[in-house]
Amino acid sequence: MKSYAAVDLGASSGRVMVGRVGPDGLELTEAHRFPNRPVRVPEGLRWDVLGLYAGVLEGLRAAGQVDSVGIDSWAVDYGLLDADGALLGNPVHYRDPRTEGVAEKVWATVPAEELYAATGLQYAPFNTLYQLAAARSSAQLPYAKRLLLIPDLLTYWLTGEQGTELTNASTTQLIDPRTRDWSHDIASRLGIDLGLFAPLRQPGDPAGLLRGEVLEETGLSGPVPVTAVGSHDTASAVAAVPAGGERFAYICTGTWSLAGLELGAPVLTEESRAANFTNELGLDGTVRYLRNIMGLWLLQECVRAWGVPDLGALLLDASKVPALRSVVDAGDAAFLAPGRMPERIAEACRASGQPVPESPAEITRCILDSLALAHRRAIAEAQRLADHPVDVVHVVGGGTRNALLCQLTADACGLPVVAGPTEAAALGNVLVQARSHGLVEDLADGRRLLTRTQPLTRYEPRGDAARWDEAEARLTRR
Repeated sequence: MKSYAAVDLGASSGRVMVGRVGPDGLELTEAHRFPNRPVRVPEGLRWDVLGLYAGVLEGLRAAGQVDSVGIDSWAVDYGLLDADGALLGNPVHYRDPRTEGVAEKVWATVPAEELYAATGLQYAPFNTLYQLAAARSSAQLPYAKRLLLIPDLLTYWLTGEQGTELTNASTTQLIDPRTRDWSHDIASRLGIDLGLFAPLRQPGDPAGLLRGEVLEETGLSGPVPVTAVGSHDTASAVAAVPAGGERFAYICTGTWSLAGLELGAPVLTEESRAANFTNELGLDGTVRYLRNIMGLWLLQECVRAWGVPDLGALLLDASKVPALRSVVDAGDAAFLAPGRMPERIAEACRASGQPVPESPAEITRCILDSLALAHRRAIAEAQRLADHPVDVVHVVGGGTRNALLCQLTADACGLPVVAGPTEAAALGNVLVQARSHGLVEDLADGRRLLTRTQPLTRYEPRGDAARWDEAEARLTRR
């Protein structure tokens, strides 16, 4: 067996996991977990990327000797380097308001329809393209000689080598999903210098060796290679969907819910754009055709406002609240910013003429019903737009711990839900590293290994689909 360190950075926490992989075994253990707390400074909301890097180093120290290291993280955000390779300021957080109104300015040059036909990426105000447009007036951008997405930035600090991993690059809205290369036409028309980006890397490509200083600080014995993985955490999570030969949809749950299909080619129709589906790149030539849904961010913010109550007791109380009493649009950008989440959810219900949830249990049930409804809508529309029916929904990520959400998703979709693995992004990260050493043949082989080794829970649909139809109609009438 070989050991692999999977650095998996989420929007609220980071972790270093160690995966031990052999021909018939896969074991995952946590070496170190650390918070990811954005910082609000006078100029806006920023990532504490130095704190994250310190957490990575501490995690590698705790991991012990490994055969390779891989890094995945959230998408779209980046750091700028000067001519000496030094970081120009703290990376901007995607929830920072600097991109407000920017998309409309971009569309004045490249209409939204043309932008989607060229890049296949859904509209989100924080896409890297819009961040770069917003940064034009900044003091930093003119001095930047390199732009590195977050996992590529940390890889650079570990190895001294620069690259741009493809699955994460596909979230910038500057990649053509048909050619799996940069969209030079879009970049040229918008005045974006693609020379800022380091050369593209594929998942599985070597990304350098740990620098001597890193070896000294972590206590590891070199050489230790760093391997490019599916560095967008959703790409790694989808790689870890334990699917066999069945036709499946997936939902990657966590701060966000990413609900969609794995396809062999992008869907670039105008109807797909209007439905706000995205075509991000996955492993082995696949396309992640999905919709971004606000996810458990809604509950995380409420829990923070309530003073971090006992989550198990809260979910138990929520399960006793009448179903579908009140629902909100879980994809509404009105819920994107942090702060006052319980009040904002109550206000949305009041504005739509629904009963206003008041207690934490009522608000929690409203959130979970709303997420299940959003999952239902996304899975149904993805099947129709891609002409790709499915028989089962795989739920992976942190939301698999929430049995109520998994059951509600099965009820809403009218399909069986298979929940697990929880640490899907880290497992997908490990599988790509294992494949680079010949321990896993391909994506299908890795998924078979997961099916044999990871605990999975199956939820059968129950209840009346008409109730979900009625709740959907309530949102539509808004």
